[in-house]
Amino acid sequence: MKRRAWLTLGAVVLGGGGIATYAVASPSADAAGDVQPKRPVKVYDLALKGTAAGKRELPRTETRQFSLLGVSWTGTAKQLEGRAQVRTRGSETGEWTAWQDLETTIDPPEDPDERSGARGASEPLWVGPSDGVQVQVVHEDGTTSAGLPKGLEVNLVDPGIATAAEQRDTGDDTDPAAFAVGGTETPAPTGSESTSASPSAPATVSPTATPTPTPTATTPTAPPSTVPEPTIVPRSGWGADESLSPDPSEYNADVKAVFVHHTAGSNDYSCDESASIIRGIYAYHTQTEKWNDIGYNFLVDKCGTIFEGRKGGVDLPVLGAHTYGWNRESAGIAVLGDYTAAGASNAALTSVARIAAWKLGQYGVAPDSTVQLNAGATQKNFAGTSFTAGTAYTFDRISGHRDGYATECPGNSLYDQLPTIRAWAAGPVQGLKLTSLTGATLSGSTYWTKGAITAKWSATTPSSLISRFELLVDGKVVASAAGTATSASTTLTAGTHKVAVRAVHQSGRTTPATTALTVVTDTTAPAFSTTPQLTLRTGTVSTTAVPVTLGWKAADSQALKSVSLLSPTTATFGPTTTSSSRTAKSGTASIWSMKAYDVAGNTRTSSPSYTPMILQETSATKSGSWTARSSTSYLGGKSYSSGSKGASLSWTFTGRSASWVVSRASTSGQAYVYVDGTKVATVDLKSSTTKYRDAIWTKSWSSSAKHTVKIVVVGTSGRPTVTTDGLVYIK
Repeated sequence: MKRRAWLTLGAVVLGGGGIATYAVASPSADAAGDVQPKRPVKVYDLALKGTAAGKRELPRTETRQFSLLGVSWTGTAKQLEGRAQVRTRGSETGEWTAWQDLETTIDPPEDPDERSGARGASEPLWVGPSDGVQVQVVHEDGTTSAGLPKGLEVNLVDPGIATAAEQRDTGDDTDPAAFAVGGTETPAPTGSESTSASPSAPATVSPTATPTPTPTATTPTAPPSTVPEPTIVPRSGWGADESLSPDPSEYNADVKAVFVHHTAGSNDYSCDESASIIRGIYAYHTQTEKWNDIGYNFLVDKCGTIFEGRKGGVDLPVLGAHTYGWNRESAGIAVLGDYTAAGASNAALTSVARIAAWKLGQYGVAPDSTVQLNAGATQKNFAGTSFTAGTAYTFDRISGHRDGYATECPGNSLYDQLPTIRAWAAGPVQGLKLTSLTGATLSGSTYWTKGAITAKWSATTPSSLISRFELLVDGKVVASAAGTATSASTTLTAGTHKVAVRAVHQSGRTTPATTALTVVTDTTAPAFSTTPQLTLRTGTVSTTAVPVTLGWKAADSQALKSVSLLSPTTATFGPTTTSSSRTAKSGTASIWSMKAYDVAGNTRTSSPSYTPMILQETSATKSGSWTARSSTSYLGGKSYSSGSKGASLSWTFTGRSASWVVSRASTSGQAYVYVDGTKVATVDLKSSTTKYRDAIWTKSWSSSAKHTVKIVVVGTSGRPTVTTDGLVYIK
C-alpha cells in the first residue's frame, strides 16, 4: 500500500530554554514492499544545568527520537560520585517512564588519550524509541553539586535504520531524523549533534564474522579451536559504521579468560531490535566516550544470537575495552539486557558458553579451570578484593565483570548463572538420563522385548554444545546420534542385555554411561495349555443371553503379561486369571477368540467356536403325567409341570455342557437328575421368590460327546410339583 507524505509542525524545547519550530517529514513508503529508507545513527548532546537545589538537571524536554542514552562528563580521570537518574517518554505510547538509575561505576580507558576528548561516562541505557527526556544528577551527599565533574551532559543516541531487516515496514509513518525548518535541518536540542553515515553493507550471518587480517608483525595468526565455532553475526549484519572506528585493531598475545557483562537497560526489547541496540552502544562508546571502537568483543541477545563486537577478527585475540585492568589477557562478552533481578535466558547462556568455549579452545584451555592474570591497574573489585598493578591473581577462566572491577555488572542473577555457563562450556554433558525404552515392556526391574528397541534420553546441557550421543549394549557402542538427537534404535539378539547411553561434549569430554537397564530379548510366543472353553453356568436363560463360563489356561516360557478376549466381545485379563462369566446367544455359532501376550510382546491366538442350543420340553421323552402351561415368562412361551411321583423327561444330545432350566416358587418340589443312566443329583426347586427360566443345575465334560439327561419327579410331600422349561447344551 502506498502512503502519502505530509508535514507536522511542533516545537523542541532547547537545553538553554529556547524554542525552535520544526517539521517532521513522513516519506512515502515503497509501493512495492513498504521499505523504510536507511537513516544514519545520530548522537545528541544536551548540557545539564546547575540548580539552586545543588544538582544538575535537564527538565522535561521534547527532542528528536532516540533509543539509548547516558550521562557523560569532561575527562576520564574523575568518577561520577553521585546519582544519575533519567525518565523518558515513549514515542509510541506518549507515556513517561518511572525514574531509572544510570550505572555510573564504569571502567575508565586503560590508556586514556585526553587530547582526543575522551570523556567519563555512565553505562549506556537502552530505553527504546523515545521522544522526551528528563535527567537529574545529584552528588552522593545529596546537598551540593560542587563535587560533580565538569561538562555534564546527557547523550541521546538514535540508532537509525541500517540493516535490510530494519528497512522493512515497521508501521512508523514518520522519519524522526528529518527535522526541517525552511528546507534546512535545525540544530540539535543543544549545540551538539553528531551523525554517522548509514552503512551500505547488507545484513548477513556468517560463521566467521570478519575476515582474519593478514598476519603481520602485530597481527597474530588465528589458532584452530578444540570446539566448533558458533554462528556469529558480523559487524555489517548489525550495521556498524566503520568510519566511526578508523584506528587499526590491537591484539593481545592470546585469550586466557573471558569476562561476562550485561549492557543494562530493558529486557523487554524484541530480538529484532538487537542490531539497533548494538549500534547505539557502538555510537555511545565511540562518539560520546571517544573510544576507538565498541568495548565488547562479542554481544549476545536474549534469543541467543551472537554478534561480533570490536573489529579485528572474531578468531583473533582482539584487545577490547570491557574490564579495566584485565583487557590485555581476556575477551569480553556482553549479554543485552539487565540481569540484576532476573536471570538470562537459556538461549543467551548457551551462546555465551559456546563463544567462551570456542575462544578459550583456541588456546587449549578448559573453560572450567582457573588462570593467573596480571593486573594492569591498582584497584578493588566489587567484592572489595584489592589488586596491585603488575601482580598476578587467580581468576576463573569464565569470570564476571565484577570479579575484576568495582561494578555490579553482570548483575546478581547472571553472575549466579556463571557456574552453569562454565559447566556447559567445559563439559561433560550434564543431566544425562535414559528416560524410556520403546519396543520393550517393563516388568519389575527388567525390560522385555522381541528385539527392536528405541532408547530415549534427555540432558540439561544444551544440544548445541553436544557432539554426539552413543547407545551402549553390554558396554559396546551399537549406535551413534547427533548432539541434537533424543533417541537411537537398535535390534538386540536373544538373551539378557545391559542397555545404557553416554554423551560426548563438543570439548571431547565423555559423560559416564547412564545406569544400565536390563533388557531380555524373547522371541518365543506364549501358548494356550487349555484352549478357550465355553461351559454353561447357573443363572437366568433367554434366547439372547445364555449364562456361560469362559475358561482357559495360558503360559509363557519367560513371563506371561495378559490374555485378551477379542470376540464376540472384548475384555482383558491378568496373567493369573483363567475364567470369566459371560453370556452367549442361543442357536448361534460364535467364535470365542482369545490372544495371550508375553511381556516381550509375543502373542498367541486361539479361536474356537461354540453354539448354545435350547431343547424345549416338548422335545423330551416323557413318562408319567405332565401338564403343558403357557406364559410369556417361559422359554418358547410354554413349559411342562408335574406333581406325579416318578414322572420323567429325558433329552439326548451331543455336546460338552448341559444345564436344566426350570421355573421356581415357594411351593416347588424336588427332582432327581440322571446322566447317562446314573443318578447324579437331587435338585430342590423351592425358592422364596418366583423365578422363571432358571438354569438350576449344570454339568460339563472335557470333550463333546453324546449324553442323556433325565429328570424324575420326587413327589415331595406338600410340594410335589416340578415345572421344567427345557434343557440347554453347548455343541
